[in-house]
Parts: sequence; C-alpha cells; structure tokens
Amino acid sequence: MSDIIRRDPRAEWIARNRLHPLHSSMQSSVTRWLSAAGVTRKNPHAVGFIGPNGIKRIDRSGAQQSSGSKRSSPTAEKQLPLHIVEQPAFHICVVPDMVGGRLSSHDKDLLGLAHKLAGTEGAVVAVVFAEHKENGFDTAGVDRILHFTDAVFDGYSPEQRVQALVRVENQLEPRHWLLPDSRNGGGELGRRLAASLSERPATRVWQVADEQSIGRAGAGQQDLHRPAPRLILASAECAEPISETRHQAQPMQLQDAINPSRSRIKDLGAVAVDPALIPMAEAEFILSGGNGVSDWSLFHQAAETLGATEGASRVAVDDGFMPRNRQVGATGTWVTARVYLAVGISGAIQHLQGIGACDKVIAVNMDANCDMVKRADLSVIGDSAAILQALIARIDAHRQGGIRDAA
Repeated sequence: MSDIIRRDPRAEWIARNRLHPLHSSMQSSVTRWLSAAGVTRKNPHAVGFIGPNGIKRIDRSGAQQSSGSKRSSPTAEKQLPLHIVEQPAFHICVVPDMVGGRLSSHDKDLLGLAHKLAGTEGAVVAVVFAEHKENGFDTAGVDRILHFTDAVFDGYSPEQRVQALVRVENQLEPRHWLLPDSRNGGGELGRRLAASLSERPATRVWQVADEQSIGRAGAGQQDLHRPAPRLILASAECAEPISETRHQAQPMQLQDAINPSRSRIKDLGAVAVDPALIPMAEAEFILSGGNGVSDWSLFHQAAETLGATEGASRVAVDDGFMPRNRQVGATGTWVTARVYLAVGISGAIQHLQGIGACDKVIAVNMDANCDMVKRADLSVIGDSAAILQALIARIDAHRQGGIRDAA
C-alpha cells in the first residue's frame, strides 16, 4: 500500500457547497455542543434540509429534525431522560414570577441558570406562591417544588412573601437565591429579600461563570464583573432553558408552619389601562394586522373589544394603515407578549424574528401553508373579517352573560 495521501476534489467540493444534496452526508452529525464557557452552541448550517432540486429548505413548524431530510412524526413524543437528585448536597432556590400562573420564558431561563449552578450534586427548588396553572415544572428543570397556597400570598403581598422566603432560608440554607430582575415583581421581591438577609445582591445579571457574575451597568453600556453572591437577580436570556432532561418536580414542605404578620400594604387590585398607551415591547397581549386585513375599522374594534395592544406588519405600515411605531419585527419592535394574535400576516422572516420571544402565537390567515401558520401554536384558516366579527360577537355574548349572572 502506498503512503501517499490521495485527495478527492469532488468530495471536497461537495463539503464546501452547502446546497449540494450530498452535503449533509459529508458533515459531522454534531449539531450542538458545550463551549469552554459553559454556553450551548448550535450549528446554524444543520437547520433545514436539502430539497430534490438542491435548494435548502427550512421548516419553521418545528416538525423537522435537525439532521438530514427525515421528518419526525407529529404524533411522536420524545421521552426525555429523567434527572434524579435523591440526596442533594445543597439547594438552589428559584422564585419565578409566574405571570398568569405559568412559567414565562424569563422564568425558564432562570431555571436553566439554576441548574448550571447546581451541577449534578445540587437540587433546584422552585418557590411558588398562590394558585397556578403550570403543569410543565418537570420539563422546565425543577427538582423540588415548595408551594405556598395560603390566601395571604394572593395578589400583591411582598411582605408576606419575604417572610416565607426567610423561613425557607432558615431551613434549607440555599447556596444561591435566584430571582428574575423584572417589572413583574421579581425585581422588587429580590431587593426586599436582600434587605431582610443583609445580602448585597447582583442585579441585571446576564451571565454567571467560574463563580463570577456579569451584570449590566452604565445604562446597559458596560458590564460589571464581581464574585457571584448568594442572591442573584438575573435578566432574561441569562442561560439556556432546560430542554434535554426531565426532572422530578417533587413537592416538599417546610418543617414549621408559617404565620405571616399583618401586612402594612393593602392590595386594591388591578387598575385598568388603555392598551393603546402600552409600549409594544411591554405589552402582554398584541393584536397585529397585516396585508390580509380587509377592514381596518373592524380590526380596531376587535382590538378594543379584546383589550389588546395594536401591532402591524411592515406591509401594513408601508401602506399607511398603521403608524411606524406599531411595526413588529426585526426592522420594527421586538415583542415579548404572552399572546400574539396575527391577523392576515404571512410571516416574513423579519417579522418572525421580532415575535420569537412570544409565548403563544395565534394566526388567522387564508393561506394554510404560510410561514406564520407554521410558526403559530394555534391557527384559524378563513377570512379575517368574518373571524374578527365572530370573535367580537362571542366576547360580547360572554360579557353579557357574565353581567346577567352577576345580577
């Protein structure tokens, strides 16, 4: 046998040409890996598949597998491996916001950071107040759940919640406390807890690595490095959420009952605000219109009836139907709504980028094969005007029924 190394120019050309049908077979099957900094990296070239004409296609519905052109069955359910911590060496306590009774994307990022700090020996404890609707604690990375259901924790009750967290501190002595640095209550609760525990918290933290925390400072223009304290108030996207393991989500109880003292704060309930005055970047519910909206007066009426903040695609803004400050997308405003209702929007890539952080997307469109329908969690195929009229009628009937019931 000759020791001369032979080159295959054709194979090298296929390996360089990402659009060649045999390109994927020349590549490594690794699509994600853990970097030296502990951050999960993904191979962007592994997304999509090569069509029969040699053109790369991307299926945004999520049904496509990342390798080759094989598609996963929509009814197939992946069974994730179970992560069990029988006798944890320490605890990492997380207090999620639970806006609307469910884990937000910010909460899930926080749980990902907690598992990064817990490693294989620690357990992540989620401290939850009042009733909730969440049933995915196991896939979000929760090892233990400490649930306080007393009525004193309902609504705005920071003083009682801090007292409960101090009791958790006395019993579990967690290595770290993690709270979201958000306007939904986590930022205030974390600062109150820091004052009660005489701890100096790290705020606006976006990364924790090698026992060092990095937080935003100088109006977001600088990074502040400091040793990671026990109490961390983290920003959104501080870590990758848990996606490859299931966890026990085992309920636990405190040894002693909590008798919170009477609060000096009286909760008078929520105050109604005009949705049109809410900035789109902060809106929780957005009704967005596009080129498929034929009756804009009906669209405005639907937004008023739903109590939703109005948004629009770039086409609708360019045509003069909506002001420029209502444009959603990479060239407009990036939104993080819990519910995003898209009416007559086909789903350009810039628009899909702008709604990437939305929790639930609902699409109303005539085209069942458009990209927005593929991205949506729920789709309604039909004429937008007829669907909006039916929606307004159903909401009015529901409210009238509620008024009669109250009477």
